[in-house]
Amino acid sequence: MTPIKEILSGSLFKVASLNGISILIKIAIGFITSKFIALFLGPSGMALVGNLRNFLTTVESFGTLGFQNGIVKYIAECNQDDLKLKRTVSTIFISVLISSFVLGIGLFVFSNHLSVAVFGLNYHFSFIFEVMALAMPFYVGTIVLIAVINGFSLFRRVIYINIIGNVIGLLATVLLIWKFKIDGALLGIVLTPSLLFFVSYAALNREVKLFSAVKFQFFDFSIVKNLSAFSLMVLVSSVIGPIVYLAIRNTIIQNNGIDNAGYWEALNRISSYYFMFITSIVSLYFLPKLSVAQTQQETKSLFFSYYKGILPVFILALVIIYFSRDFIIDVLFTAEFKPMSKLFYWQLVGDTFKAASLILGIQFFAQKLTKAFIVSELFSLLVLYCSSFYFLSIYQLEGVVIAHAFTYFVYLISLIIYFRKSLL
Repeated sequence: MTPIKEILSGSLFKVASLNGISILIKIAIGFITSKFIALFLGPSGMALVGNLRNFLTTVESFGTLGFQNGIVKYIAECNQDDLKLKRTVSTIFISVLISSFVLGIGLFVFSNHLSVAVFGLNYHFSFIFEVMALAMPFYVGTIVLIAVINGFSLFRRVIYINIIGNVIGLLATVLLIWKFKIDGALLGIVLTPSLLFFVSYAALNREVKLFSAVKFQFFDFSIVKNLSAFSLMVLVSSVIGPIVYLAIRNTIIQNNGIDNAGYWEALNRISSYYFMFITSIVSLYFLPKLSVAQTQQETKSLFFSYYKGILPVFILALVIIYFSRDFIIDVLFTAEFKPMSKLFYWQLVGDTFKAASLILGIQFFAQKLTKAFIVSELFSLLVLYCSSFYFLSIYQLEGVVIAHAFTYFVYLISLIIYFRKSLL
């Protein structure tokens, strides 16, 4: 079999191809929602949406107890053992159900304070946090259900769920923005993930009958203890990370104006669109594989299949994006967003380093390297925080993307040194 035929017939190519279709749909939908935000809300609205997205990332981590990657690992390891599977599934769902209800109560009670903390004194969006509180069990349930399905290596089902979710999200968000402007945009962010709960439940119920599998008698504290290592890893990145980004965005608002913060948020949205492909492939395909890899040679083979098959395509896409940046701004946004064109170069450089480090970073979760992950994550966030303020003071808004590139260069070098045995 020739190398090309081997690649085309491989499971990675098949998963990547189907996932690529899903991502293209998601990107197209993201383009439409971005255009609606740009037309109806402008750069200032884009900045407010960015703040809520950062906060929701933190809330998601608390609601799921940071179990997502741990769920994938342990379901992948025990899906052939019926009793162990029931214990794992029961423990996961009972734990996150309790956490989501407790979190929902907190969001509802402190909605006014959270509105000030996230949006500032000039905006009053306490109702957003009240709606978030009511939607929390469904929102968290969707994330956990998809993680369990992923643990069964049911790649196609996860991809189809994502496609359905994206279409539902588009229809709901566009309608809400059209009817309620900024209120609708914020409601769309909070509500649309929750709408996917029943689709995800139906997809998983074909493998595990949840009502019969989830029982208090199967709850096992030892599983919670094992998953807690993943909680620490996720909570560090998903709590401290958004706080750092909020601090940076609020600094831009104070020193450079809310429109400049909107330009940066718009660029981050574009970055998130093209990163969907590579991050989903890593979590969907590589994380379960790395979780069960038994030897250094297996791990090395997975690393290099990523560097040979995925990364070069991603880099080529970034080159195309750079030379098409003005066209992309015209299509996705409005003339108000033209100043963000100068931010692309350093953002794309940083995203290249970020993509190169992604497969190494997921190894922390695959092998449950808790302490190493926390140290590396805190170090990278500290570098981002300090370098952002330093470069912002010198290069104004462009400094924040220079800091992004600098941070991920340092992070990549650190991971190469740490995982050198799996690379050499």
